[in-house]
Amino acid sequence: MKIVEEPLTRLTEHGQVPIAFEVKSRFRTDPVDGGLGGIALVEEPVHPSYVKDYDRTSEEGPAGWLGRWRERWDTSAWGMLAAYDGSRRVGGAVLARRTDRVNMLEGRDDLTVLWDLRVHPDYRGTGFGRALFEATVEWARRHGCVELKIETQNNNVPACRFYARQGCRLGAIISNAYEEFPDEIQLIWRLPI
Repeated sequence: MKIVEEPLTRLTEHGQVPIAFEVKSRFRTDPVDGGLGGIALVEEPVHPSYVKDYDRTSEEGPAGWLGRWRERWDTSAWGMLAAYDGSRRVGGAVLARRTDRVNMLEGRDDLTVLWDLRVHPDYRGTGFGRALFEATVEWARRHGCVELKIETQNNNVPACRFYARQGCRLGAIISNAYEEFPDEIQLIWRLPI
């Protein structure tokens, strides 16, 4: 296993690692004590299951990422990590920081957003995700950041459980965040570093 930093010009290769996953369950948000006691995430099965592929949505996809990102933002402070098994690229992470107009960054210079984390399906559950996440935290520290922020959705239960195992805490639950996917709930995870 090898994790290396690469330039964003290699984003096409990053996007060749599949990000799709099968949605077998999702988290439902239930108010506790009428909302006064917070909100509970309750896992419920999804029937029939389906495949969610962020690379196939109208806003995403490796073919146009770099151009669209560079049109919208100055990505010069962004980073990209790649995971290799020998010479095979099996995963990667894209990190955003110090970028005007990226709302997830809250206007802060000491915050990194884990923009995209992916591990090839053949390598999920083998430690590559954990190694990439640890390398992401180290990258953020080296760049003077004190917090990592991650976005997931309620239908990506494996990712939610993964980030919780890495020590992240749920910081926000946002309904109606996605016009294109009104049934999905945005979950924002945070990790002080």
